[in-house]
Amino acid sequence: MGEVDLSKRASKKSKALTDDICARISAGESLRAVCRDDGMPAPSTFLLWVKDDEALAEQYARAMEARADALFDEMFDIADDARNDWMEKLNRDGEVVGEILNKEAVMRSSLRVDVRKWALARMAPKKYGDKVDHNVSGQIAVISREDEQL
Repeated sequence: MGEVDLSKRASKKSKALTDDICARISAGESLRAVCRDDGMPAPSTFLLWVKDDEALAEQYARAMEARADALFDEMFDIADDARNDWMEKLNRDGEVVGEILNKEAVMRSSLRVDVRKWALARMAPKKYGDKVDHNVSGQIAVISREDEQL
């Protein structure tokens, strides 16, 4: 990761700036990624603004919900993108003799989907988490035995 030039950080809150940050989060970017750009506040500064501004807190919460939906949609794009799944197979002379599976690209795509699934289950557990049923059902049979049978 590159260094962030602190002299190019935003330190004054404005409606346009907070709207831009929330719009980018809604589109699927993380707060950290947004705040890496010049002209953006540090993530900690933005979160202080959120803490002190009820309207911004609501806007940020909605942006985070939309981000989860964007990540959900992105998983399909990743899974359906087969552009790098195959690569040319070359013989000793460097001639193309066929295609072979690009295991690294397939595994990377699988990892990208798995990370998003894991994150979604934590970002929005009611919507994207595994359903866990804590209800116990069934019957218990009680059989009476005489003391001498025990």
